[in-house]
Amino acid sequence: MTFPFFAAPEREASSFVGFAGNRIDRQAENRTDDALEAALADPRVRIMQTRGGRLYLKLNGGGFGAYFGLGEARAMGAKLDDAVLLGLSAAGPVVVAPGALEPEALPDGIKAIDHRSVYVQGLVGEETLGELAQGAALLSWHRNHRFCGRCGGETKARIGGYKRVCAACGAEHFPRSDPVAIMLALRGEKCLLGRGAHFAPGVFSALAGFIEPGETIEAAVRREVLEESSIRLGRVVYHASQPWPFPYSLMIGCFGEALNEDIAFDRKELEDCRWFHRDEVRAMLAGTHDGGLSIPASGAIASHLIRAWVEAG
Repeated sequence: MTFPFFAAPEREASSFVGFAGNRIDRQAENRTDDALEAALADPRVRIMQTRGGRLYLKLNGGGFGAYFGLGEARAMGAKLDDAVLLGLSAAGPVVVAPGALEPEALPDGIKAIDHRSVYVQGLVGEETLGELAQGAALLSWHRNHRFCGRCGGETKARIGGYKRVCAACGAEHFPRSDPVAIMLALRGEKCLLGRGAHFAPGVFSALAGFIEPGETIEAAVRREVLEESSIRLGRVVYHASQPWPFPYSLMIGCFGEALNEDIAFDRKELEDCRWFHRDEVRAMLAGTHDGGLSIPASGAIASHLIRAWVEAG
């Protein structure tokens, strides 16, 4: 018997977004307090280094390499005591460590490139980009949880970086991902797009907002669209998700059925918000829009939502 909820493409939509190519075997059931030390002792270990939201990349035959051997990392002063173990790749253990050097102090042939540019410019492969999302999110979480939320005592990393334990009260703290709903409201041949003041000139995107405690994904989608645009939604369907290491979010992409068209957008949240006809969005995708308008970079889940809708018409 074939269940109707499995009637979907074998490669789900989430696999096409940026930061989603992670193939690491996380070995979650085998993590021990010495897991990081064991990984660093493995001659196959590969170490990524990131500092200040920038990934260290070395020139490698006209391209870029994101991995360093243990000797290379130590020579650069990598903070291996604060590293996190991602798991096992086909080539061996992968570790992400905080870098010690500012960009101007890096050795010749090594650059520090901000994470967003790494993915927008396609400087590394899909698997490496996925590993970066995992490692950058974990390191950000550790930086923000050095002290216990229960008693204020200092916490220490355990099991390769997947837990922090308070030395004072023994409380255990685990890494988190902040769920964010991102949605494309649709009505007939039109979709709803907005732009924030911080967007690049001419870029419009899907609306988005954090999912609050006690809220379903669908309820968050309806609430955010109503709050930001005064558009009421009926049916909501899930499309894809995306790890988003800024600092540790999970973007949950949905489509929503708009029940009205009259927009009254929140100017504290948005600089502009309007309906776009499918043909106009096609021009935005093709780079031929009369007003020079465009959508986010192709790796962003907002871009995938918009493209999926355009291609369905």
